[in-house]
Order: sequence, then structure tokens, then C-alpha cells
Amino acid sequence: MPIASSQSDEAKPDLAPVGPIVPHLWFDTEAVEATQFYAEVFPDSGVDHVRQLHDTPSGDVDVVEFHIGDQPFMAMSAGPAVRPNPSISFFLHFDPARDAAASEHLDATWKRLADGGLVRMELGEYPFSSHYGWVEDRYGINWQLMLSDPDGDPRPFVMPSLMFTRDQAGNAEEAIQRYVSLFPNARRGQTARYPAGMEPDHEGTLMYADFQLCGQWFAAMDSAHAHDFAFNEAISLLVECQTQEQMDHLSDALSAHPESEQCGWLKDRFGVSWQITPADLHAAMREGTQEQIDRVTHAFLPMKRLDLAAIRAAYEGAGQ
Repeated sequence: MPIASSQSDEAKPDLAPVGPIVPHLWFDTEAVEATQFYAEVFPDSGVDHVRQLHDTPSGDVDVVEFHIGDQPFMAMSAGPAVRPNPSISFFLHFDPARDAAASEHLDATWKRLADGGLVRMELGEYPFSSHYGWVEDRYGINWQLMLSDPDGDPRPFVMPSLMFTRDQAGNAEEAIQRYVSLFPNARRGQTARYPAGMEPDHEGTLMYADFQLCGQWFAAMDSAHAHDFAFNEAISLLVECQTQEQMDHLSDALSAHPESEQCGWLKDRFGVSWQITPADLHAAMREGTQEQIDRVTHAFLPMKRLDLAAIRAAYEGAGQ
């Protein structure tokens, strides 16, 4: 497939340091179980922190921080309101240039993920990879396992991928351009377009593209097939900011559905869910006592966009 590279030259405000951008997974009750499973399955992975938020609209909520390779994740058990689907999946790059046994490790990981899951594309040879498969695991999270070309441009082991479907099919390029214009340390990477004759996909729309935001790699693609899924809140992208000004800038730029704003969550015009949060909130939740965590939780739950000063005051017990 034809590959080209490009980079956005659109000016953006100085938002550094912003990030990391953390994929946030919403489970019904399985966050702890699922993340422990991932820590067993993936190399260089582990559960970093577990806490519980009390008296939320979903009751007591388990929140888990974990990592797979260099990619941080968060997960929570917040009830059955939404479920993950393939609109956001995760590429896993098994690179022979970094691991002589990459193919064997891919096969072993595939076996674990497919156990109790759903195979969406069989593991095998494809035009874009000598060894590739797409599987939805037993918890509903989708993974694309690929044996990388050792002579190609290197990519991280884990890379979130956005699939633009239904009324958003054909909008992947516009979304990439928008995101690259908003975030620091951002650029376009590889681009491959659908040729003529691949209906229902339209010629020129994105078969695959990747890009960096805050120095982290993401992928995106269009699919005009009759999918029964689209972006929802079950997988969101959490962005840590240092200041209220950064949070306000990103919220103003991304939010397209004010009625969807809650607790720092918002939905952009493409349907992708984001969480714009202060780094101080992460620190409070990780380092605070249970009393401090409870105060902060009760402070931010009624908020639509997060108020950094109010969160700090709640953590410090101001007015108590």
C-alpha cells in the first residue's frame, strides 16, 4: 500500500507540559480482574495502583492504574451503562528488530487473548503484515496483534487506534488534523488511503494513518462498512494538564456536546470521549488518605468541567 509522511504546520499555543494521554477503560465490575489478567499476558506490564471511590452515582467504584510496556492505562468498574467496542482498539507491535522471538511471543499472546474472547480477523498473513490478527478479549477490549516489519519505521508496542464508522466514516483525516493542531509535540506519521474499487469505502479516505500527540503514537482509520458500533464513553482518552488554563483551552477546543460534559469528561465532534483532568487530581487520588480522596470525589462529582482550585481546596480540607 502507498505510504506517505506529512506534518501539521498549524500553530498551537504553548501547552507543554501536557500529558500523558491515558486510555481509560470502563468496565461493569471487572476492572481489577481485567487489569490483573493484562499484567499476566503482556510483557513489561503491571498493576500500579488500585483505589476505590465511594458514594458515586455508580456506587463504590474501583479505579486501577496499570501499564503495558511504556503505555499507561486507567480502568474503572462503574457499572453496565456503556460497554467497550471495536471503535477504539489497541495495536500490539511485535517487532523482530527488538525481539528475535517476536512471532512466537505474538502467537502466545494471541492464544491468551482469544481464550474466552471473539476473533474478529483470523491470525494469518495479510497484504499489510506477514502475521496479523484482531481479537476482542473476554472483557470486551479489542487488540490488533501485528508482526512488524523490522526494516520499517519503529512504533511502540502499544498504540491506540480510532476507527471512524457510520456517520463518522470518512472523517478520520479531519480528526487527525484537528488533534495534531491542538496538542504539543504532535505530528503526522504514515498515511495509506483507500484506492478505487474498495467500496463501500470511498477512494482517498484513510485505510490507515498514524500520528503523535504529546509525543505518543496513535492510529486512525475510516470504515464505511455496516458496523453496529461507534465511539462511546467506554474507552476515553484522559489528558493530564498542569494548569486551569490548559484545561480550559483543551475543553473549549474539543467539546462539541455541552450536555455530555461531566466530571471533566467531554465528547468531541467526531464522537470521541476525552477526560480533561489536572495532574493534581491524579496525585491526590494516588497519594491522599481515604478521607482526602472522599473529599475530592465529592467535590468533583457535581462539576461539569473540573475546577482545579476547588479540587485543591477539597484535598486540603479548606472550609471543613
